[in-house]
This record gives sequence, structure tokens and C-alpha cells, in this order.
Amino acid sequence: MCGIAGILLAPDSPSTRPLAAIAQMTTALCHRGPDGESFWKDVEAGVAFGHSRLAVVDLSETGAQPMRSDSGRYIITFNGEIYNFRDLRRELENAGHTFRGTCDTEVVLGAVEQWGLEAALTRFVGMFAFGLWDAKTRTLHLARDRMGEKPIYVAPTRHALVFGSELKAIRCFPGFRPELNPSAVRAMLSQGWVPDDSCIWRGVFKLPPGSALSLTAADFAKARRTGTVRNKVRFWWSLADVAATGRQDPIVGSDEDLTNELDRLLRLSVRERMCADVPLGAFLSGGVDSSTVAALMQVQSRKSIRTFTIAFGEHGFDEAPHAAAVAQYIGSDHTELHLSPASARDVIPELPSAWDEPFADESQIPTLLVARLARQHVTVALTGDGGDECFAGYARHLMAARANRRRRLPSSLRGSVAASIGLVARATRYDFFGRLPLSALFGHALRGDRLERLAQLLAASDQEELYQRLAGSSTTSLTRFGHRASTRRTPRLDDLLSRLLYNDMAGYLPGDILVKLDRASMANGLEGRCPLLDHRVVEFAWRLPSDAMVRHGRGKWLLRQLLHRYVPRRLIDRPKQGFDVPIAVWLTGPLRAWASDLFADMRQSRDGLLDIDRVQTCWRDHVNGKRDHSRDLWATLMFLAWRADANRLPVPAKQSRMLEMTGV
Repeated sequence: MCGIAGILLAPDSPSTRPLAAIAQMTTALCHRGPDGESFWKDVEAGVAFGHSRLAVVDLSETGAQPMRSDSGRYIITFNGEIYNFRDLRRELENAGHTFRGTCDTEVVLGAVEQWGLEAALTRFVGMFAFGLWDAKTRTLHLARDRMGEKPIYVAPTRHALVFGSELKAIRCFPGFRPELNPSAVRAMLSQGWVPDDSCIWRGVFKLPPGSALSLTAADFAKARRTGTVRNKVRFWWSLADVAATGRQDPIVGSDEDLTNELDRLLRLSVRERMCADVPLGAFLSGGVDSSTVAALMQVQSRKSIRTFTIAFGEHGFDEAPHAAAVAQYIGSDHTELHLSPASARDVIPELPSAWDEPFADESQIPTLLVARLARQHVTVALTGDGGDECFAGYARHLMAARANRRRRLPSSLRGSVAASIGLVARATRYDFFGRLPLSALFGHALRGDRLERLAQLLAASDQEELYQRLAGSSTTSLTRFGHRASTRRTPRLDDLLSRLLYNDMAGYLPGDILVKLDRASMANGLEGRCPLLDHRVVEFAWRLPSDAMVRHGRGKWLLRQLLHRYVPRRLIDRPKQGFDVPIAVWLTGPLRAWASDLFADMRQSRDGLLDIDRVQTCWRDHVNGKRDHSRDLWATLMFLAWRADANRLPVPAKQSRMLEMTGV
């Protein structure tokens, strides 16, 4: 994996001097590619590409980028991996293509020359984001993978279109003027992350998953004048179409047939993602998703794979014993690091810069730490991300599956139960249950915010209201205004579970989960790969009947059946936990001074985005033990910390090691 950046000047640009900014833009991404930086520019055409390299496949100079095709027609700056590149290479060689090295990027260029861009994209199995310059037609092409695993930001400025893997690169362009996007701020404060169809800076957008954008300089100038650059995006793969088609054409087969097919698909997906010329391993929590990936890696490896887990014991779940048990059973070479709470908190000042946009999913802390641990031993790590979204692993999915049972209860009874749970929730605000000798699991379940959410769900008057409450955020935004609705396309899906799965896969997955993995891994120069998000697995999952996902009160039923072939039930079948970071406790103790300073600075802001009185009331009630406002406060604090970091001008960490290539 790598960092990419690029510039396309408009025809009316008064100078070509802005192309020189590609050096600083590339250097700003050096953490993503610590193995080398280079750039290419064609001054006459007004285009420049930059690339910071993390060498994973073909470590020689023949894998360096930006890379030119054999014909000289195409130049590419590429981030990601094409897992089926060897199969494509053989096909291209049979068609007469020759290759200088053994990397997948060269195969991408050959595929585009042989089949054209769109046809090539549909043949790729992988995660990627890239910029491609066609010197013959003088067209810039940008493309992103199906699920949005790799990021690419696009910024139309007055005299140039610029793009990059992170906003850090775009901010280095002299023509870019950062201006906060209020709707993105409101969305972030409401749900903890900026949606994939939005951006924290006004006028910047993320290329959507499964899409491409093609522009000449003249096309860009015209679209810039009319404000329609984003409208030029076209989709070469659509999750909405996959979901709708899959539900209309469900798989018919026995449980064993379905398990066998999932076994085949995931073995293939894992095997393809084990291709690397550097050491690789896996994150292992001991849960269903990561255990499935690790087990399938081990059965297809001739030696013990490397697995990694971190834990810190304070007011939460320590999954290290579960991970160790799975590792011992499958025979992996397991590394477990126990951190003190203080060590975990030490990374918090790093978060705003590493995440680039404000981000308040507290599991970013352990994700960053396990990536740092893994990078000491490997360069590539496979993860279990995507299992919950593909196979229905969240509590809201179970609630959706039980919706018919809920409807059978009289509304008056539901109202009474909801009111009773609300009373219990209010009791937890005063730490009533915290004083009782309950296990961490029960304490987690009896958290006030979770009980309040359950009460709201029970009180929903109909299916539509239930969907809105299940799909909505449990965070109460402390902004002064509501945030806009999503603009992404939504397919017609009849059942509640399908609607929630699509909402998670199209929203939460690319906006939170994949951003978390990309930034945490790339901040450490580590490549993260997600076998459960192979598009063939996703397409298979959308054809599954609902009872293959939720059965006997458990989510991910089919995935569990597969895992039980490799790991005993006793090691896996337990309540879903997750890594519960004790933010609520930290805010009243070791993080109190840090938070107080940020809230003090907040009072000097004049942007009017935050409801300062509400923030201060929540903060006062939280530190006084009146109510747990940690979710709301954490989102606000991470926004404030990000804004303070963003107000500092970007300064690259080191001088770029550049190799200038001549234009074509």
C-alpha cells in the first residue's frame, strides 16, 4: 500500500508553477509509503503525479511508481493491491504483453491497454485507488475499489483539480483554501465520523466506492465553472444493484451447501490475500471474524502464521485470553502485548493527525496500537473487518430479525416495558450498577446509553420508525443544527434486516470501519487486508436467506458454521464483546485536564457550530457523576482536537526523496 497524489491544471491556469507542489504533497504522505517517494510531471500537459511507496510485491526498482506503460500512453500512481494479478498477467502474456517486473501495478497498466479502463476495473479483485493519465487523449482517470477500502480525496480548486490518499496532501497545494463544511461537522458530531459521501472541507469530495472519474483539463474547467465536477463521477460497480439483485435471486440449498460455498469463497479470498514478498500476519481478537481469517490462513500455510493481540485491563473486556486460546488451537505464532491504561492513553494526541478528518470511534485506539505492534514483525496484516456488515453481526441486526415477534406485543405492553427500562437506564446514570459486584459483561450491557437506546426501540410505533431508530446514531449531537440526510443511492429492499445491512455496508463500513483500519495501519506503514470484503463474498452474502445470517438468536450464523469446522465451539460461542475502551472513566480522571483545556478553547470559537451551553452542561454533569455523557463528549472532543491540529499549517515530516521523470 502507498500514498498517491496528483494535480491537473486547468487551461486558464496562469502558470505551471503549481505543479511543483507535487513534491510537498507526496512528502506529506510519507507515513503511508516509507520505502521511497517519487514524482512525475508533464509541464506541457499540466499534469503531475506523486507516489510514496510501501513495497509489498516486487521490492525492486521495477515496482517503483509513478509507472509508465510499455507503449508510453499511460502513467499511473496506484495505491492498494490487485490480488488476482498473476491470473491477469498470464492472460495478458498470452495476448502478447511483456512485463519488466513482477508487481501488480504493471499488470494494471497492461489490463487497461488491453481491455480499456472500465473492462479492466471489473476484472480486478482487490482494494485500490489510483490516478491514471492517458497521454493520447490527455485525460485524467481516477478510480476506487468496490467497497471503499482505499481512500481518494478530490478537490476542485480555482486553477487545478488535485487529488490524494489523504487530505494532508491536498492541503499542501498552494491553491487550496480549507473551509469547514458545516454539514460534515454536524454529521461527525452526531455519529462520530464523517460520512463517505461528505468531507470535512467544503468543496472536497471522496470518490465513491466502485466509481471512476474521467476529465480532460477542458472538461474540468467547464465543470468547475458550473459546479458539476462531482456529477461527472460514474459507477462501474454498484452495491445498491448487488443488494437488490441478490435479494431477488436468493440462493437455494441446504445448510451444508451454503457452508461449503462460503468455505470455498473465503479460502480463495484468504489465499489470494496471503500473496506478498514481505512478512505477513493477522490481527486476532478471538472473535468470529478474526478467528475465521486466522484459521483459514493457517490451514493454507506451510508454517505457523503470525497473529497479534493487544489488551489493557481497565473497566472493559480483555479479549487476549480468547485470542490466545484460538491461536494455540490453530497453531499460530502468537504475539500478545498487555499495555497499561496510561500507555493506551498516550496515543490520543496522535489521533487527529493520523485520521486526517475528525473521528470519534474510540476503538481507533486499540486498532492503532495493534497495528503498531504488528508492524514490528510484519508488513502486511489480514483482518476480520466486514464480517458484521456482511453476515449480520450487530445487535441491531438481531433486533430487526425479531421485529415480527415485537409486533405481536400490544403497544401498551411495549410502552410499559420501555418505560421500565428507561427507569433502569436513569439509575445507571448515577453509577448505581457500577457499585454492584457485576461482571464486565453485565456492566457493559447495563450501560445507561445502551438501555436508553433499547427503550427507544421498544417504544417505536411502526416498522419505519423502528428502522429509523435502529439505523440512527446513539450519540446526541452537541451541535446547534441537525445534519443533512445521506445522498447515497438506496435500493428498494422489503425487509428490515436487509435495509439495515445495506445501511451499514454503504455507510458505516466505508465511513467508519475502513477509515479506521486504513489510517491506523498506514500511520504505521502497515498494509491491512480484508478477506471478508472480497466482492465475491459480498455478492454471495446478499443472496443468502435471512435465517442463514440470524438463527437461534445469534448473528453471523453461517459464518459460525464455517468457523466450527476449524475451531471448536467452546472457544468461539460467547456473547459479542468488542474492545470497550473506558472513555467515560478516563474523562473523569486522567483525561479531565486535557478535555477541560479543549472545552476552554472552544469558548473562543466563533463558527457557531457547537451548542456551547449544552456542551458545558454535559461536561459538568459527566464529571460530577450525574450522567454518562461520554459518547457525546468524546465526539465533541475529537472534533475540537482535530480542529486545533488542522489549524496548524501542514509541514512534511522530512524532505522528499524524489526521482523526477520526464513527461511524455
